[in-house]
Amino acid sequence: MLATRDQLLGELRQWLRVHPADTSGYGYLRLHTVDMGGLMDLEVGTVCRVRLPGDDRVRPGSFRAGPYATLTYQHHAVRANRTLLEWISVNGLSLDKTIETDGDHFACRYEEYLTDPATEPRKTRWHVRLAMRLRDID
Repeated sequence: MLATRDQLLGELRQWLRVHPADTSGYGYLRLHTVDMGGLMDLEVGTVCRVRLPGDDRVRPGSFRAGPYATLTYQHHAVRANRTLLEWISVNGLSLDKTIETDGDHFACRYEEYLTDPATEPRKTRWHVRLAMRLRDID
């Protein structure tokens, strides 16, 4: 999965050189469906301040509005995910997701890369913001 992420982020960075945009951060990995024993449905992208038209390979999109639990970490992605999931549980909250036979489908779960890979190529030193959409509270 991470090799695919890196390949797609590289492709996106090349696309942005041809189609300059006012972006924030250095990209993100969004997990639509997580199946630890099977296929994952994911996307990579970057947050743009103005909606771009896209093309046959790159499409505009959006993150669903609403409450999110977030955590910024460096290195230790598995530990960070576990910590955030435990915090959600301890605080009586729940993720906005459905569980299907092909995995967990998330309304919005992503990690945003806050470190410029051109200045820090070591991924273990990147600062990453992990965000998971919570179910709306009635």
